[in-house]
Amino acid sequence: MKARLGLRAGGAAVAALGALAGSLAGASAAAAQGGGLPYSRVEQVARGVTYGQFSVDGGKGAVTGYLLTVDLAEPRVRVDLLTPGAVAERAPVSQLADSARAVAAVNGDFFNITEEHAGVAPTGSSDGPEISGGRALKAAVPDAQRFGPAMPPGGTTRDVLGVGVDRRARLDRLTLAGSVRTAHGSYPLGGFNQYALPEGGIGAYTAGWGTVSRERAVCGSDTSRAAACSTDTYEVTVRHGRVTAAANTPGQGAIAPGSTVLVGRDAGADTLRALRVGDRADVAEHLAPAASHVPYTFAVGGFTVLRDGDPLPGLDTKTAAVRTAAGFGAGGRTLYLLALDGTAAADPGLTVAEVADVMRRAGADDAVNLDGGGSTTLVTRGPGDPDAIVRNNPSGVAERPVANAVGVFSTARS
Repeated sequence: MKARLGLRAGGAAVAALGALAGSLAGASAAAAQGGGLPYSRVEQVARGVTYGQFSVDGGKGAVTGYLLTVDLAEPRVRVDLLTPGAVAERAPVSQLADSARAVAAVNGDFFNITEEHAGVAPTGSSDGPEISGGRALKAAVPDAQRFGPAMPPGGTTRDVLGVGVDRRARLDRLTLAGSVRTAHGSYPLGGFNQYALPEGGIGAYTAGWGTVSRERAVCGSDTSRAAACSTDTYEVTVRHGRVTAAANTPGQGAIAPGSTVLVGRDAGADTLRALRVGDRADVAEHLAPAASHVPYTFAVGGFTVLRDGDPLPGLDTKTAAVRTAAGFGAGGRTLYLLALDGTAAADPGLTVAEVADVMRRAGADDAVNLDGGGSTTLVTRGPGDPDAIVRNNPSGVAERPVANAVGVFSTARS
C-alpha cells in the first residue's frame, strides 16, 4: 500500500522532506521548502537527480504524484529527448530509458494514436517539434490536427520546453523554416517529418521518419483533424540535389539515408508535378526559435500551463485526469518532471489548472502539460538497478508505447 501524506501533514515533516529533496538535487533547502509539496518518500537516483513521492488533495480527491528534480547546474547531469529511433514509431518509456541508459525518464508529447480516416494507419508520431542531441527530428503539425486536450488560449503545437547548450531550460516556440528550391522557383516547406501537412503544403520526409506510410500527411484540414484525405497529391524523391523518383500518391517504407521524400497536397502537389526525374531540387529545413538565440540540445512539445510563476488564463478547471508535466525554476537551472498515479479507483487525477498549481508548489516558475492518461509513466534506474523501474501505476494494464520521452542522464551515480 502506498504511503499517503496529504496537505494536512505536519509542517516539520514536510519541511524536512522538502529540505532533503532540495539538498539531494543540489538546490537550497529554502527553495525546496518553498515548493510546499508534502513528500512521503525521497530518494537520490544519482548525483543531481532526486525522486520524490507525495499526495495532494485535488478537487476529485487525494492523488499520488511522483516528481523528478534535476539539477541542470550539475555538470555530470544532462537531459535529452528519448525516441524509438524513428519519428513514426513508439516504445514504452522503460524501454526508451533502458536503451539509452538514462537514470530517469517521463513520457513526452501527445501523439497520433488513433485515426478517424478509414484505412489510414496511425503513425505514432508526436504533435509538436522534437529536438534530440541538438538535432531537429520533426516539426509541429497544424494546430487543428493535434491530439490531446484543448490548449489554453494562445497555445499552439509549436510550443516546447527545451534545454539549450547553456544548460538552461526555457519555454519557446519552434517554427519550421525551410524551402524547396527548383528551376521553377523557391517554395516554402509546410512540414518536416510530421503526420499532418497544412492544406496546399509540401512536407519533407527523411530516413528519420521511419517506415510508416506517409498517407496520413494529406488527411485532415487546417480546421478539422477529421476532414477527408486529399486526393490531389504528388510525391517526389530527392537525392544529392536531384529528383530521382515520382509518384501520384504518398508511399511507405524506409527512406534511404541521404534521400528526402517531398509530399505535396493540393497546391503543393501542383508544385511538385512540375518536377521531372533528373531536375535540380534543393531542400533545406530548420526549426526557428521565437524566444532564444541559444541553440537547443533538447526540446519536447507540450502546452504551457505556468509562466513566470502564474497559471495561464483559461486552464481547464473541471476535467480531472492522470497527467504528466515538465517545468523549471531557478532561472532554468532546476528541471521538474511530474507524473500522477494511474490507479483510477484510488487516484482520480487532477485538472490542468491543478497540475499548474502542483508544478508551482514543486518549485517551477514555468511548466508545460505533457501527454497523460495511459501514456503517463515515470521511471528511475538507481545505482543498484540494472534496468528502469516504473514508479507510478500506469492507468492501462501495461505501459503504453509512446512517441517520445524526457530522459535524464548522469555520469555520477552517487
